[in-house]
Order: sequence, then C-alpha cells, then structure tokens
Amino acid sequence: MQLAPIAVFAYNRSEHLQRTLAALSRCDWADRSTLIVYSDGPKTAGDAGAVRRVREIVQAAVGFADVRIVNRTQNFGLARSIITGVTELCRAHGRVIILEDDLVVARGFISYMNQALERYENDRTVMQVSGYVLPMPNVSCLGETFFCRVASSWGWATWERAWNCFCSDPAALLERLASSERRRQFDVEDSYPYYAMLQQHAAGKLDVWGVRWYASMFLQGGLCLYPTESLVQNIGMDGSGMHCHPSTTFDVRLSDKDRWAFREPVGESGEAIEMISKFFRTMRNGNAAAAQRATPWMRRMVHTCRSLAERVSRSIGRREVV
Repeated sequence: MQLAPIAVFAYNRSEHLQRTLAALSRCDWADRSTLIVYSDGPKTAGDAGAVRRVREIVQAAVGFADVRIVNRTQNFGLARSIITGVTELCRAHGRVIILEDDLVVARGFISYMNQALERYENDRTVMQVSGYVLPMPNVSCLGETFFCRVASSWGWATWERAWNCFCSDPAALLERLASSERRRQFDVEDSYPYYAMLQQHAAGKLDVWGVRWYASMFLQGGLCLYPTESLVQNIGMDGSGMHCHPSTTFDVRLSDKDRWAFREPVGESGEAIEMISKFFRTMRNGNAAAAQRATPWMRRMVHTCRSLAERVSRSIGRREVV
C-alpha cells in the first residue's frame, strides 16, 4: 500500500503543535510515513519569535520515516496555506492526509486514513475521508463508519481526483447553489449557516477555505467517510486560534480501535444527516441560551452570529438563526 504523506499546517502555537506531533508519532504506521509541515511566515514582527519556536519543534520531530518542513517567508494565512499545500501534495503523491496544528489524533488515525484512501481510491463519489466525528448521541447505531455530504476540516484526507474539483471562487459556488432546495440541503436541512459563511467569504468578511471545499464536494454529489468513534480531538478550542473562541461543544473521546469495518455500498446515510442536523440545532439553541448568562464579549459574538443568519434567512424567504 502506498502510504499518503501527512501534511501539518502550523503557524505560531508551538505548545499545540508539540502535542499534535507527539500524538502523530505514537500512531501505528508513523514510522513508515512522511511528515511534511507547512510553517506559515509571521504576520507581524511580534509573531517572529513564536514562528521560530514552531520551526525548532518541527526540526526536532522524531518517529517518522521522513520529516520535511516548508518554511514560508511570507504570511499566507490558513486558507491560502492549506489550498496551496494540498494542491502541491496531491499533484506529487495523488493523495494526502491533512492536519492543522491544534489536532491530537488517536493511535489508529494513520492506519484508518490510509486504509480508507486505498479502499475508496477509485470510487469517485467518495471525495474525502474524515478522522473526526461530531459528539452526537447514538452515533454508534450507524455502524463503524458512515457516509454523508458534509465535509470535515479536522483531520481529513483526499485524493488528487477529488481535489481537482475544488473551486476557490465563492461567487461561482453561490451561483450554483442558487435554488432554495440546494441551499436547504447545503445547510444540512437548514440547521447550519454554511451558505451564509460562503456569502461572507465572497464579501471579503471571512477568510475561510473549508466551506468552499464543502460546496465543491456538494455540487459534485460527493460524500465524506466518517468513523463513528472519533480519531481526532481539537485542542485549539481554547481561544488561542485565529478562527475560534473557547468552547467544549466539539470535545470527543478518542477511539482506541485499530480495525474498522468500512461502509459498503457507498451511499449517504439519511439517519446520519438527521443526527447532524439535530446536533447543530441543539448547539444553536444552546448558544442562544448561553448568551443570556455569558460575558459581554460572548453575548456580542452570539448576537453577531444570530444577526448574520437572520439577514441571510430573510433574503431567501425563511427565518433560521444560529
């Protein structure tokens, strides 16, 4: 089996990255894998020291067949860094596993990802493999793995044939998502404002890549494979990241499985979509309740999210809030 290279995208969080690399090095098959770390350049002079510490940690990394580092001299930002890196590695290797610098993985992560990449390599419906799954009640009833339309950005993998479908132009994606039915499905039965995020990106108010990848997959009828026990935990929801605030909503217990029954035949699980929709609606309602007892800055954050969703919902003839 051709093992996929593992790309880790890092910026200035050395402590998080150290935990990410330590967990990766303990994985089965780590000693057969190539690790490639993309270290973004400092955004300001004040970030130079933190970026330097990140690069020192990468240089000291052990436990892999090969360790390479791509040191950016300028600041790409996360979206450009990931899009550029994934494109390069897909062209060179045909497949790639992607992590960011705030993700800790289970021991079975590398083997799970590579086995799934091998198994579904020639099934063009499968466009992504995810190592993370939302902490949804009763998800185990779906079996050991399942497929759904929603993309994931917390520990994932793809093939060159799928990544070639990536469209970076938000206006083109919005045009193809114009019908109300498509928007409803794209927003997971109106439970999460993905369409609004894409609009915000098109307006230059958000710098995101994941929603563009999800839209590209969705418009191709692509599916993502998920485990029902998470192999990835996000440790960056502590307020230290560029795009997050403190939260425990997405915390999971890492799986200790080392063997997986992969889903056949390939097809979206309607039950999974119902679970994801319910999770997002519960999260939305919980955020609204939390705003009543939150600190002022948290109340402002929730109010901003609600206002955005309400404006977008009115523009398409329905009222959905976050």
